[in-house]
Amino acid sequence: MSVDLICLDADDTLWHNMRHFDATEAALLALLRPFAEANVAREKLITCEARNLKLYGYGAKGFTLSMIETALELGGEHLPARVVMEILDAGRALLAHPVELFDDIENTLDALAARGRLVLVTKGDLLHQETKLAASGLGDKFSGIEIVSEKNADTFRRLFARYDVPPQRAIMAGDSMRSDILPALEAGAWAAFIPQSLVWHHERADGPGEHRRFRQLTSLAELPGWIDTLD
Repeated sequence: MSVDLICLDADDTLWHNMRHFDATEAALLALLRPFAEANVAREKLITCEARNLKLYGYGAKGFTLSMIETALELGGEHLPARVVMEILDAGRALLAHPVELFDDIENTLDALAARGRLVLVTKGDLLHQETKLAASGLGDKFSGIEIVSEKNADTFRRLFARYDVPPQRAIMAGDSMRSDILPALEAGAWAAFIPQSLVWHHERADGPGEHRRFRQLTSLAELPGWIDTLD
């Protein structure tokens, strides 16, 4: 069997992302230290994020709004305006951070493109994701760019139909078990999990266990070799 469509996640699969969010969260917890212990502020932020996802979606803008909401809930009328301004500054910095590619990504993408059509499948704020892709210089390596509001099995089914590829001839690779791996497997595709040291709490999920269409890799560079074993 050959793979005709190779779908790749962007954030923390092609370039670093979570470490910038992690640093921004640490800055927020420091700002809120007069009002709450770090663990309390973190739990409040997690609750705000979960509540706001259906309204703001994924990405730095929604995260910034959730940080402000967290600060207001913890600080109340005693929260200085300067704290809100510093949170806004942190959010702008998060939107403007440089795109740092993982090692040897361009060569890996070239190797993958020799094995099938490459499609970028990422979720989040449309403008921010487009900006990061442009800054990465990788856009020309993909046959298609799909920026979606959510990744679930129906998302992948529609994607496979759009590219006229049966799911058993498609593969998805990414760092999120919840968004990249489980829904792709449910839709009938192959899935390569490339875990990172930092994982957003919302993307955590148990793996599929023993599954013939699933493989955990240590880096994206291992994906061409696994694809070759599927032929």
